[in-house]
Amino acid sequence: MTPRTVPATVLVAVALGGALGAVLRWGCGELVADGDGFPWTTFVVNVSGCLAIGLLPAVPGLPRRPVLTAALGPGLLGGYTTMSAYAEQTRSLLADGQTWTAMAYLVGTLVACVGSVVLADRLTGDDAAEVVEP
Repeated sequence: MTPRTVPATVLVAVALGGALGAVLRWGCGELVADGDGFPWTTFVVNVSGCLAIGLLPAVPGLPRRPVLTAALGPGLLGGYTTMSAYAEQTRSLLADGQTWTAMAYLVGTLVACVGSVVLADRLTGDDAAEVVEP
């Protein structure tokens, strides 16, 4: 695969969008903390990010504006939640008729992510430092 050249404006758009998305995600958690039990804030952030990325192609003129598309998609929504990309890629595979690949990706990603967290917890054990909130 030959790497393609990406204009600097697109890279800057993704970086700025990503920074804004990350701040928005953090702000949601500060405004309404998950607390104990079901992580509702995170759930809402993930679902709303998925909805937003699913709606992007429907915005008139957006597909013809690569800098804005990059700023909003992988930038803003990528910084806001990684679930949006996960859902969109799964949807795209399904739309392309790649049902088995989509299901393998859907389940495989979930299993790998949860497995990675469990593995990290086991590797760090009780010696792990507690995360300090900023």
